[in-house]
Amino acid sequence: MGFLSEKTVQQIFDTAKVEDVVGDFVHLKKRGINYIGNCPFHNEKTPSFTVSPAKGIYKCFGCGVGGNAVNFVMEHEQLSYVEALRFLAKKYNIQIEETVVSEEYREKQQLADSLYIVNDFAQKHFQGQLFETDYGRSVGLNYFKERGLREETIKRFALGFANGQMSDLTQLAQQKGYLLDILQKAGLATQYGKDFFRNRVQFPIHNLSGKVVGFGGRILTADKKQPKYLNTPETDIYHKNRILYGIYQARKAIVSNNNCYMVEGYMDVLTLSQAGIENVVASSGTSLTIGQIQLVKRYTNNMTILYDGDAAGVKAALRGLELVLEQDMNVKIALLPDGQDPDSYLQQVGLTAFKAFLETEAVDFILFKTRLLLKDTKNDPIRRSELVSDIVNTISHIPDPLKRSVYVKECAALLDINEHILHTEINKRIAASLKNSKPTAGNNAIPEPIAPEDRESIGISGSTDTKSPVESIGHEFLERDIARVLIQFGHRKLDDNETIAEFLLLNMAEVLDEFDSPLYAEVLEIYIQALDSGKSIDTDYFVQYKDSKIANLAVNFIASPYEYSPGWEKLNVYLSSQKMPEENHVADAKSAILRFKLRKFERLIHKNQANIKEIQEKEGDFEEILKFMKVHARLMQLRGEIANQLNTVVLK
Repeated sequence: MGFLSEKTVQQIFDTAKVEDVVGDFVHLKKRGINYIGNCPFHNEKTPSFTVSPAKGIYKCFGCGVGGNAVNFVMEHEQLSYVEALRFLAKKYNIQIEETVVSEEYREKQQLADSLYIVNDFAQKHFQGQLFETDYGRSVGLNYFKERGLREETIKRFALGFANGQMSDLTQLAQQKGYLLDILQKAGLATQYGKDFFRNRVQFPIHNLSGKVVGFGGRILTADKKQPKYLNTPETDIYHKNRILYGIYQARKAIVSNNNCYMVEGYMDVLTLSQAGIENVVASSGTSLTIGQIQLVKRYTNNMTILYDGDAAGVKAALRGLELVLEQDMNVKIALLPDGQDPDSYLQQVGLTAFKAFLETEAVDFILFKTRLLLKDTKNDPIRRSELVSDIVNTISHIPDPLKRSVYVKECAALLDINEHILHTEINKRIAASLKNSKPTAGNNAIPEPIAPEDRESIGISGSTDTKSPVESIGHEFLERDIARVLIQFGHRKLDDNETIAEFLLLNMAEVLDEFDSPLYAEVLEIYIQALDSGKSIDTDYFVQYKDSKIANLAVNFIASPYEYSPGWEKLNVYLSSQKMPEENHVADAKSAILRFKLRKFERLIHKNQANIKEIQEKEGDFEEILKFMKVHARLMQLRGEIANQLNTVVLK
C-alpha cells in the first residue's frame, strides 16, 4: 500500500461535499446559505453545529470543533488522514491512484501489517482457549465470572486465556504459516521459541482503529517468582506510552460525556464499563505520559482520575499530573476510600452510590493537591513555604492566563496568602521556563537606520526575546492576525505586481524570526516555501491541509456564527462607512505589518534599557552609556514613526 497521489487527494477534496458527508451522520436543517444541526461531538439541546457549503467547512460554536469533510470523517469515525481519504474515495467511487513508496517504507509497512495480523490470530486463539477448552473455561472463564464480568463484556473486550503449555501458540501459529521471527517481534514468542504468555488470562490492547497491538496477561497462580501482570514488550506497533487500555471501546462515550475517567487497572475499566460508565480508560499502572494525555485530548479536555485510597501513593502520583495541565486540560481527582479500587468499590456500594460518589467527591486537581498538602504543614512555616512553592510550580504549568488567575484566587484563599505574591512567583517560574526552553535565536536583523557598529557594540544583533510571560501572551494576537491575513487573503492581489502574501512577507523580512508561536510561524513557513517554489496557494489549501492543526486554524479564521441577512440585499442595505470586511484585506495587511514592527521596536527598547541599567549598576564607562543612549533615542524615534502611521499612542 503506497501513498495516495496528489491528483487523487485533490479529486477527493474537489468531489466530497461537506454537507453530504456530515449529513450521513447528522440531521441537518437549512438555515440561509448554511445548514445547522446538533453537534455529534458533544451533548447539546440547542443546535450550534453549522455546515457551510460555500466555504466547505463545518464548525461547532459550542465545543469549538471544526474542519473540512476529511477532518469530519477522521473525528467521527476515528480514522487516520489516509484512512479518511480512502473512506471518502469509496463513498464517491473515486479510483485511487497511489505513488511509488521507498523500499524502506514498504518494508516498515509490511512489518506493521504482519504484526497486526499475527496479533489478531493470537487474540482469536486466546479467546478460543477461554471458551472452547475445559481448562480455559474452568480456570480463565471462571476467574472472569467470579470477578463479576458478564459474557457480553468478556466478548466486547475480546478477553482470552493462555494455557499452561510451553509452546502451544507458537507451534500452532507456525503450522498456520506464521513466521517465528514475526511472532518474536510481536512479543508473542520468546527468543527460545517458547510462548511469552502462559497460564494467564489475557487482556488484548486495541489501538484507535480497533486493531490489537499487544496484550496484558494476569497470572492466576500464587507463584511469587512470576510477575502478577505481564505485558507485551515494546514493538513496532505497541508503544505503551502512547496507548491506553480501553480507549477504542470508550472513545465515543468520552465524546458524548465530555469527560474521561482515568483508572489504573484492566479490571477497573471492565467493571465500570459493564456498569454503564463507558467513558473509562486505564494507564495500566504507569505514570501518565504526554502521548497518553494527548490521546484523551482528542476527545475531551476534561479528565477525572480515580485514585486508590492510599494517601502516600497519591502524593507521589500527583507529581506527574503537571503534564496534564500543560496540555491545557481540566483535571479532577476522586480519592477512593482506603483499601478500595474502582472495581472493588463499585461492587461494594452499587452503581447508584458509586455515581453519586463521583459527582460529589471529584475535586479539581490543584485544589485537591493544595488541601492534601496543607494538612501536613500544620504550623511549620518552612513546610508551609515549601507547599506554596509547590503550588506555584503547579499553577505555572497552566498555559491559559485566565485559568491561572482563577486558580490563584482560589489557592490564595486556601493558603491565606496575598494573590499578588502568588502572581509574581508564578510569572517568575514561567519566565524561567521560557528562558530555559527557548533555543537561542540566530542573528535577528534590526532596523537599518541603526548603524552596524552600534548594533554590534550594544549586543542586540542576536535574539531580542526579553519579554515577560504576560507580554508574550498579550502579543500573541499580533502573530495570529498576520497568520489570519495570510490564510484568508494572502493569494489576493495587492496591485498588478504582487500579492498580499508577497507584500507582507517582503515588508516583514527583518522581523520574521520574532514569532513566538510555532503554529503561526508554520503558516509563514508554508507561504514562504510556496512562494520560493512558484506555487500558488489560497484559503482552500490551508483548509485542506493534512496537518489538522493548520486546517483547524484556517477553519476558525473563516468560520462565523453570523451571516448577513438576505433582507439586506433586497433592501440594498450595505456598510457605507468602510469596505465590507472581506474586501478590507489591503488595509489589514499593512496594519498587521506596522503593529508587528511596533512590537519589534518595543522589545529592542526594553533590551537596550536593560543594558543601560546593567552598565550603570556596574559603574561602567560613561562613553559606553552614551552610545546606548544614542541608540535608545533612535529606537524611540522609529517607534514613534510607526505609532504615528497606526494613529496610536505609545504609553511606555
